[in-house]
Amino acid sequence: MKQLGKYLSALFLAFTLVFVVGCASTSTQEGTGEYVDDSVITTKVKAAIFNEPTLKVAEINVETFKGIVQLSGFVSSQTAASKAVSLARDVKGVKSVKNDMRIK
Repeated sequence: MKQLGKYLSALFLAFTLVFVVGCASTSTQEGTGEYVDDSVITTKVKAAIFNEPTLKVAEINVETFKGIVQLSGFVSSQTAASKAVSLARDVKGVKSVKNDMRIK
């Protein structure tokens, strides 16, 4: 019976270590918490763009990785691109904004 207890304890410890390491972030992969934070940032940036009458949310793609927002797509003018970047920068949690939008 003692053997079974030791075996289960070792198994539990191994599982816990795998789970914790699996959720840790690396330079190219987000941890679970960071993914949730980035999803919230992306949603807030999209909402800010949607609420701006001069911008078309369907034209601008928003992606976030570790707080860095990337805007891409095709917009009607440089003014529209600058406005989208400004709105994204104003969202809480955004570390920086990368502008990959093109003028159509």
